[in-house]
Amino acid sequence: MNFMDVVFYVFAALTVFAGMGVITARNPVNAALFLVLAFCSSAGIWMLLEAEFLAIVLVLVYVGAVMVLFLFVVMMLDINLVRLREGFWRWFPFGAGLAGLMVFEMIYVLGARQTSDTGGNVVHPANYSNTKELGRLLYTDYVYPFELAAVLLLLAMVAAIALTLRRRVGVKTQNVSDQVQVKAADRVRIVKYMQDGSTDTSAK
Repeated sequence: MNFMDVVFYVFAALTVFAGMGVITARNPVNAALFLVLAFCSSAGIWMLLEAEFLAIVLVLVYVGAVMVLFLFVVMMLDINLVRLREGFWRWFPFGAGLAGLMVFEMIYVLGARQTSDTGGNVVHPANYSNTKELGRLLYTDYVYPFELAAVLLLLAMVAAIALTLRRRVGVKTQNVSDQVQVKAADRVRIVKYMQDGSTDTSAK
């Protein structure tokens, strides 16, 4: 066992520990922090596989943006932890079955001939670029799945905007067109004070 194997097992153990912490933590904020640790340790494994681009994207996008958003949402919401734990044992058999199915799929994929014949760590040449290789695969061999995923994400974004901006009774919304077309005379009224204390609203 060389140094790279030791580092891999350390990162793998951290990932498993963080994953267990996510599903067993009583506080949602602690669960989110465990998820950050899982992302960072997974990025370390990507670095060992010489996939620097994926590791950096995992840290910058998920840890730096998505998880920060999750933390803001979790800290702003008033979550009832007692009520949240009420249905744990009711859904435990379903969760255990789903976890067993995922473990079976991972064992099946890792035991497949295409995966087992890789020969472990692959040594790349000095001029190897993970970003260039990833771009070549995305835009040649996997261009149609890539475009399909982009369309699905676009549809999800449009659907989220449509659900958010739907008209509701009693909710005040801005009308940008009316705001742009408004004139000063519609908003500003000049009032002239008389000596007797009365006002003349007809002044322009």
